Amino acid sequence: MGQARNGECEIFYETFGDRSSPALLMVNGLGSQSINYHHDWCEMFVDEGLYVIRFDNRDVGLSTSFAGAPVGEAGNAYAISDMADDAVAVLDAEGIERAHVMGLSMGGMIVQTMAIEHPDRMVSMTSAMSSTGEPEFGQSTPEAFALLTAPPATDRESHVQGSIAGLRMWGSPEFADESRWRADAERAFDRSFRPDGTGRQFMAIRASADGRADKLRSVTVPALVMHGSADTLITPSGGERTAALIPGARFVLIDGMGHDYPPQLWRRWVAEVVGFIRSL
Repeated sequence: MGQARNGECEIFYETFGDRSSPALLMVNGLGSQSINYHHDWCEMFVDEGLYVIRFDNRDVGLSTSFAGAPVGEAGNAYAISDMADDAVAVLDAEGIERAHVMGLSMGGMIVQTMAIEHPDRMVSMTSAMSSTGEPEFGQSTPEAFALLTAPPATDRESHVQGSIAGLRMWGSPEFADESRWRADAERAFDRSFRPDGTGRQFMAIRASADGRADKLRSVTVPALVMHGSADTLITPSGGERTAALIPGARFVLIDGMGHDYPPQLWRRWVAEVVGFIRSL
């Protein structure tokens, strides 16, 4: 494990595999800690010859909290561009010049921003279950959005119940497993509980949406775009539009996948990403 620094922001990260192998930097989604990239899933990428790096975005997990920073009408604590800079800082801390970078949901937005602002640091990008920021693409169903924006949890059990309710709404239906969801939510709560950080990340998403779509038209980083057909939190048009805008992007729609990544889909996911990397 290590610490990277971007200005006053410290980013916690962990690595898996042989450092001499090509690097795969994994970027998390809204309120998601690095441990959501489960150790066993990371090791599957290692088995395919990659050096895997997972990290906590700012304001979650063991990275710097921005508690007390302005939010909403008072301003924004940071933008998606700042979070992309954090990801670059992790590469700097590891002495890695260029990496394959994969981001899920908000992480996909961060990866897209890296491809716009830091293309020299990327060998390839994978944007999964994400969108371009355009309001007409990838919008949540009304039910999913209402649940996403409900009042935050206040304690361990309300956090667990909120996580389970969300995955009932937008998880992969075929692989629903409330015992696994509970265990994951308890593990995340016990490691770090920062609902206020999730709120600031959400505001960064909203504040950073304008203009990214047009810039994606000029991206030169080889791109894989993945989405689930059953995603109700960011509906599949978000991924379809992302792939349509990025020149030469490969689009993969995974039938039955929601806005999650259950273990039953890890092998398929690894195969898609590794196959794309090897095709370059």
